[in-house]
Amino acid sequence: MWNLVQTYTGRVGYQRGMKSEGLLVVPPVIDCSGWTTLLLTKAMQAENETAGRTVFDSGDMKALQVWSDRIVQEIETRTGFVLEGDKITAHSLPRCATIGLKMGEPSWASNHPRPRGITHIVQVVRRTEDSAAFVSESFGGAVSPGIGLTPLEEWLAQSQPYLRVGEMWAVDPFRLATKN
Repeated sequence: MWNLVQTYTGRVGYQRGMKSEGLLVVPPVIDCSGWTTLLLTKAMQAENETAGRTVFDSGDMKALQVWSDRIVQEIETRTGFVLEGDKITAHSLPRCATIGLKMGEPSWASNHPRPRGITHIVQVVRRTEDSAAFVSESFGGAVSPGIGLTPLEEWLAQSQPYLRVGEMWAVDPFRLATKN
């Protein structure tokens, strides 16, 4: 995942509804769930190749080809693990957690009911040389839209409003390996 983060951070913009195919357009764009899915799928494929066997099955990878709320729901359902709200800390998070947030109630979500109201998703990634934790996300907005990278502790501090009101959920996509 770290190689993808290094390749695309600061070089790819945000466009809602655009998945990995958006990396092929000029200028390249992707949304939050497309970015998280790409990171997770590539990491799972790499793990399978390294192990020389199926560590993550194709059904698990295919289940991630959805919107942010469904990614969290699929991982939680398949692993039985979720952290919610103030239970989420830098120390309680799984090594490479996937985190969904309810960020208001945008008009575009009104026709698409979402479990827990999750409208944004981010991925915890680890720097290769020292295993330092960062949050990678594709985010739209007036300030630096697109793929960004923030140290985990800093990101959690910025996310305190969501933690306090229980509008954040963390799952562990790499627990999917234990069932195979």
